[in-house]
Amino acid sequence: MSPPDWRAVAADFPINADRIWLNNCGISAMPGPVRDAMKAHFDAFAQGGILAMPSEQAAHDGAREPLARLLGCVPDELVLCHNTNEAMLFLSHGLDLAPGDRVLLLENEYPSNVYPWEHWRGRGVDVDFAPLGRSPEEFLAGLKATLTERTRVVSVSAVHWCTGMPLPLLEIGQLCAARGIDFFVDGAQGVGMLPIDVRAAEISAMGFSAWKWLLGPIGLAGFYVAPEVLRRLRFPWKGTGSVVDDHAYLPYRDTIKPSTDRYVLSTPNFNDWLHFGSSLRYLESLGMAAVRARIAELANRLADGLRAAGFQLTRDAFASHATGIIAAEKPGHDSARLVAELAAAGIIGAERLGRIRLAPHVFILESQIDRTVETLARLAR
Repeated sequence: MSPPDWRAVAADFPINADRIWLNNCGISAMPGPVRDAMKAHFDAFAQGGILAMPSEQAAHDGAREPLARLLGCVPDELVLCHNTNEAMLFLSHGLDLAPGDRVLLLENEYPSNVYPWEHWRGRGVDVDFAPLGRSPEEFLAGLKATLTERTRVVSVSAVHWCTGMPLPLLEIGQLCAARGIDFFVDGAQGVGMLPIDVRAAEISAMGFSAWKWLLGPIGLAGFYVAPEVLRRLRFPWKGTGSVVDDHAYLPYRDTIKPSTDRYVLSTPNFNDWLHFGSSLRYLESLGMAAVRARIAELANRLADGLRAAGFQLTRDAFASHATGIIAAEKPGHDSARLVAELAAAGIIGAERLGRIRLAPHVFILESQIDRTVETLARLAR
């Protein structure tokens, strides 16, 4: 397969007409072909109503099948929910933990993978944090030192949302599997940007946003659960869509669906499912390996330029590990102010932990990276 024409890809994204969008690990942009597909869907729905809609199964599988190919699993091990936070709530409330057990989270983790676990503290379960460290190797060493025989759950991000540091999922998975520990992953910052094979990494379950590297709709997420984990998770929510033969409303039913479909509690948002499926097919048309390589290439160009302009980069502590997120700061300069001034110049990033966070995607061109570096260098003189 020949490499994509990245200039043609850039032309697919209307957002490029007005700004340089470098907050793709926050909220990404919609490709024009996906907009066109959704417009056609809404036109058909306006004309034909529900009769113009695909079946629920077809809409769901239209997103789950490419996700399964991406993650190395099968479609019925995946379900679409609303966000990573919801996925983690399903996991946390589905576990049977006992007083004295221990849940281990990540230092400076995003709240979606912290708040769902806090309820256990009132039930005698310890909720603690492993040190992030400056590199994946440092994190792994710190994790090993922090584990105890009472640790039942390790729940961490695939990529740290502030620093861009990828965590060593394969090594964490092996470590947890050897000790009988559930290994849960917040994949929001990683899925689509880095290769993640849920089986190879022995991931017990993972939630991840649609609207970051996967170019999907805001308010939709993927949720993977390994079959052996699903079988032992409690399910205290029973909704209209959770039971077998859910479209036969009477008599009431008690048998919960055996797959992850049980987490579609009631009427889903078909529009988001169709949007996500279209976004995933767009990425697949480029080739996911090519997408990941392009993100890394652009991030490396950005890092090299900022370093040459006198910025300090978190990624220099883990330079041998790929990332699409560049966190930078310049001594003596307020990063929040620089981010605001970048936005005024039409360049969109974010400030996290006192650093400028920038994350390019495939629709960004080298000239836009160079303009960003030149603008930041000028602002931080």
